[in-house]
Amino acid sequence: MTITEGAIDLAAAGSDEAPALGKSLKARHIEMIAIGGIIGAGLFVGSSSAIATVGPAVIISYAIAGLIVLLVMRMLSEMAIAIPGVQSFPEFARLGLGHWAGFMSGWLYWYFWVVVVAIEAIAGASIIHLWLPMVETWAIGMVLMALLTGVNLLSTRSYGEFEFWFSSVKVAAILAFILVGGAYVAGLTAHAGPTLSNLTVHGGFMPNGAFAVLGGVTSVIFSLVGAEIATIAAAESADSGQTVARMTATVALRILIFYILSITVVVAALPWTSIVPGESPFAAVLAAIAIPGGATIMNLIVLVAVLSCLNSGLYVTSRVLFALAARGDAPQWLVVVDKRQVPGRSILVGSLFSYAALAASVLSPQMVFAFLVNASGAIMLVIYLMIAASQLRLRSQLEREASEPLTIRMWFHPWGGIFAIAGIVGVLLAMALTDSLTSQFVASMAAVAVVGIAFLIFRRRAA
Repeated sequence: MTITEGAIDLAAAGSDEAPALGKSLKARHIEMIAIGGIIGAGLFVGSSSAIATVGPAVIISYAIAGLIVLLVMRMLSEMAIAIPGVQSFPEFARLGLGHWAGFMSGWLYWYFWVVVVAIEAIAGASIIHLWLPMVETWAIGMVLMALLTGVNLLSTRSYGEFEFWFSSVKVAAILAFILVGGAYVAGLTAHAGPTLSNLTVHGGFMPNGAFAVLGGVTSVIFSLVGAEIATIAAAESADSGQTVARMTATVALRILIFYILSITVVVAALPWTSIVPGESPFAAVLAAIAIPGGATIMNLIVLVAVLSCLNSGLYVTSRVLFALAARGDAPQWLVVVDKRQVPGRSILVGSLFSYAALAASVLSPQMVFAFLVNASGAIMLVIYLMIAASQLRLRSQLEREASEPLTIRMWFHPWGGIFAIAGIVGVLLAMALTDSLTSQFVASMAAVAVVGIAFLIFRRRAA
């Protein structure tokens, strides 16, 4: 079977044999959905740990991680425009590597976002708890999940609109921070003059050595994943292939600029030794500049970022589960859409598992919930690895079967793809060898093994 025939089969699985999803998302929605998936609490708060560990050279860590993600997005762009009719990006793994890859990447991606939804609900609840201390954190988390589940059930357009405005706030906040912080770093608003010396005076630009910089990639790369959501959302737009090709090629680059510029402002504005892990370095910079109400402003921005990721997580889990069911890899009763062409059952199942993960954070925070979180640590890298391997395997066949030259091409093929794979494998090895990340690596590999065993059982029953 050719790739084109396979793509037609995939499209048929999502349309002729199963109800079709709607086409209500616009290009502006998808662009902001991609941005929303990649700008979250990992940037506004999680970057503090990386800065405290690596020092000012964390800028290089973000650049390396961003390059790996950018290469993966380029591969997705190439496949999306060359193979129309694919509703979910894990299906590229199915086409390139076989049924097992589609099954595993789809379920691993679903699991990753189910856990992320619970984590983001807890993060958002913790912020609101500061203002409503009389209400339990877990109860606030339940309410947040219920509200955004309702938004997703209303219509795909309502999800897109919420995410558009959530992401717009985040982008505006980062741009404002870069401008205000940049003026401070340049000495325009700082009484003591430019603060660029913070990049070198406290042990040098690379105080903990080059290995620490490479090790930092293992922690910062997880805050950069999420742009691939655009490839899922694009299935519900009028021109999915062109939309994916355009968005994944440009949005990832824009976010890379946002990350590097904002982190550069942070480490240039403050001594890296003053950054406290777990506390927002952005809030610390605003405090240093003496912005009135800086802490409150940053809490509101982080809350918006968390709600955005929570909103996207609920959306992604439902669409991936719907696509898995359409391919026969999940219960068929999930292949149902309502009159608004929304997969309500898939949304409710995804939120139900997220509620269970949230309950685990209360009942068993040190065991069950800790394992769930650790087991999601390296999953996105495994999925990206399968996507990269699929592109390398499909490229020659795409060129052989295409009637016209590919309009979107992976850079420096095949070396660009090989570099991406080498980078991902390097990050995974670094995780395995880093004491603080070993538990995440082991738990993630256990989750991959469980899904692999599930596929073997599934295949035997199907046979």
